[in-house]
Amino acid sequence: MQSVFYPDERILERYDIKGCQVNRWTEPAPEGSQVIVVLKDLNFEGNSIHLGQQRSWLLRQVQLDTQFLKELNVLDYSLLVAFQPLHADEKGQNLSFADIIFRTTMSLSNPENSLLTSVSGIVGEESDILVSEMVAGVDLYRLRELNSGMEDLSLQSSSKSDSDVARILAQNRRLLPRCKSPLHLLDGPEFRYFMGIIDLFTVYSFRKRLEHLWKCIRYRDQTFSTVSPSDYARRLCQWVESHTV
Repeated sequence: MQSVFYPDERILERYDIKGCQVNRWTEPAPEGSQVIVVLKDLNFEGNSIHLGQQRSWLLRQVQLDTQFLKELNVLDYSLLVAFQPLHADEKGQNLSFADIIFRTTMSLSNPENSLLTSVSGIVGEESDILVSEMVAGVDLYRLRELNSGMEDLSLQSSSKSDSDVARILAQNRRLLPRCKSPLHLLDGPEFRYFMGIIDLFTVYSFRKRLEHLWKCIRYRDQTFSTVSPSDYARRLCQWVESHTV
């Protein structure tokens, strides 16, 4: 859990999400208590994750991750969600060109390309949609103006090849923030969200199939965690889609 939630961050609430109902309520800590309580699905009802332009990235990433876990025949994993309020100077940042260079290079993580080559490639005509989603609010045409004005750095104007763009899209790359564990962070208009999938080791064995049959009788008309990997993956994707805006 600490690989997703850093102890020194100003996190308001933490949730462990499985996309079901049975045994998915935790009594919150009393007001003013210093005890850290991880809440569950039923505690989250009525709340939403406000991501704006980052929502499409998250939906696609959860789909990719759960598809991978389904192929491994596992279930009962959890989506950790926590949030903290953004400081005033973190809202609606106007990123500098140098900051975009650094963050884009970090996001691509391709040791074969230089820092400048990576940036010059990603601002090509063929990757407009990708850049718009990754930069999340930075004016693409302003970025091109800055790029064309830096002749002394010899930035090439050639665009990424079709294969490179397809590879980046398939990997669902995004512009990573400048902070600890950037892969787990998504900034919305008002909050920074910490998100990650944990507990990946429960296989849908014969014993789990028997448990599924028993729970179908015990918890009729209720949703519970022990279902087939395909149903589990589909249900978690639906939860994320219905609780994000």
